[in-house]
Amino acid sequence: MPGLSLRRLVGAMGAGAVVALASTATPARANDYPTIAVADYVLGCMAANGDTGEALRQCACSIDVVASLLSYDDYTLAETVLRMRQVAGGGEKMAIFRETPATKVMVERLRRAQVEAEVRCFY
Repeated sequence: MPGLSLRRLVGAMGAGAVVALASTATPARANDYPTIAVADYVLGCMAANGDTGEALRQCACSIDVVASLLSYDDYTLAETVLRMRQVAGGGEKMAIFRETPATKVMVERLRRAQVEAEVRCFY
């Protein structure tokens, strides 16, 4: 993720700042997300949903909903945690991304935003 370092993520989690940020963050606006992040989300979403015109409409709607519920910083932190959880053979070093309360909160907030986006945009 551009501009997001692992050191920053771990430092924030260690200081408890992420939990405080996650619980007090104000809703974001869709235009707060960089264009490349929006495009990446929409392209991935479209690939998972058939690469159709309808998928384009639904996926564009979906990122707008996610962006209205999560700041871009919260979104990138949660996405980073999810990517780090997928690292094979991480062992104890990767436990921080699977087991800490702060990372669980981050991922849960992203999942809730994605579910809300699915309800609003795909049904």
